Order: sequence, then structure tokens, then C-alpha cells
Amino acid sequence: MLAETICSAVSAAGLGIAAITAYRKRFLTAVRIAAYALVPLGLVMTGAVEWIAGTAFSPVAWAGFGVLGVAWLLFLSTRAVERRRGGRKGSTGGAETRAVAPGASAPSRAAAAKPQAGQSGGDDFSDIEAILKKHGI
Repeated sequence: MLAETICSAVSAAGLGIAAITAYRKRFLTAVRIAAYALVPLGLVMTGAVEWIAGTAFSPVAWAGFGVLGVAWLLFLSTRAVERRRGGRKGSTGGAETRAVAPGASAPSRAAAAKPQAGQSGGDDFSDIEAILKKHGI
């Protein structure tokens, strides 16, 4: 009940500020202020404020937020590991490649890969060479 009253008062104050701003011929700013002022009122009318107030004091809800946080951290850590590996698939999935030393650089890994059909081994860097020549490198 108190949260709804506060949100209504904030909306009324915001609409008053928007009216004063419009009186000063700053209509675009006044409309933007009015839009922000109507958000708390809309939240009260939809029942979102009551739901948030009930959630804030619920231990089960906080445990749920903790589980969501752990899931988010696990997702981010798997993405970081995937990026660090260079987007390669696991040992069972992905394209078949020739053996390369673990500390080998990316060009030597690319040279060890089998050329695709219709492509010879020397054509891999022709487009790169053309770009470098274009820039005088």
C-alpha cells in the first residue's frame, strides 16, 4: 500500500515537472519527462510493484535468483573456455585435422588442415597477399 502511494506521488510530481517544462517551450524534454513519470504509475496499475515487494522479502525468491546467477556464471565460463580454445569442437566433433604441435601458431594449424575440394594448398593465402599488396605491405 505504501509503495503504491509513493509511486503515485512520484508520477504526479513528474507530470507536474513535465507541465512546467512544456510551459517553458521545451516540448521534447517535457514529453520525455512525462514518459518517465508515467512508468511508476503503470507499474502500480499492472501489479508489478506488489509482486516486487512480495519477492523482495521471500527467501525462496532470493534462492531462485542465486540459482539463476550460478547458471549465468556457468554459461559465461563455458563461453570463455570456448573462445580460448578458438571455437574448436571437442575431440569427437568437428572436422578432421592433421596432427600439429600444441603450441603451434594459427598459420601452421591452418597449413596442417586438409585443403577443401577444388582448392590447392597454396591458394589459402592468395586473398591475404592481395590485401597486403594493395596496402603496400
